Amino acid sequence: MLSNTLNTNEVKNAAGTEVEFGRISTDARSTEFAVLTETPAAPHRLKVSHLESGSAELMRRRSLVRIDKTVTGVSTKPRVISAYVVLDIPVGDLSVYDEAKNALAELMSFCASLGASTTILYDCSGSGATALVQGSL
Repeated sequence: MLSNTLNTNEVKNAAGTEVEFGRISTDARSTEFAVLTETPAAPHRLKVSHLESGSAELMRRRSLVRIDKTVTGVSTKPRVISAYVVLDIPVGDLSVYDEAKNALAELMSFCASLGASTTILYDCSGSGATALVQGSL
């Protein structure tokens, strides 16, 4: 279970600086956090949710971690930036989650590192992060 306050380096920005979130809502399958210093005009939220579908060996769980951040555009109008990771697992036909962890690790390493690097690049200069931010292939 996640802590009610994410304030021990669970979330960092591109500079590697901690961003502190506090839980604002929870229901049976989702929870939402807000940045502790957010203003009403610029919400900055982290959401975690899970959805199960199917049954028995066909059961799947779709889990989502999402950041939504409202910023001011060049037009001076509020604009929302969303970033999220979805993990869709056939939980009804798995006894261990090793390969789900491998798939997630591969995605994270593609986004947060370069080549043989073992360092996490919070500045989003990793191969996958660059492709996402720049729209490149």
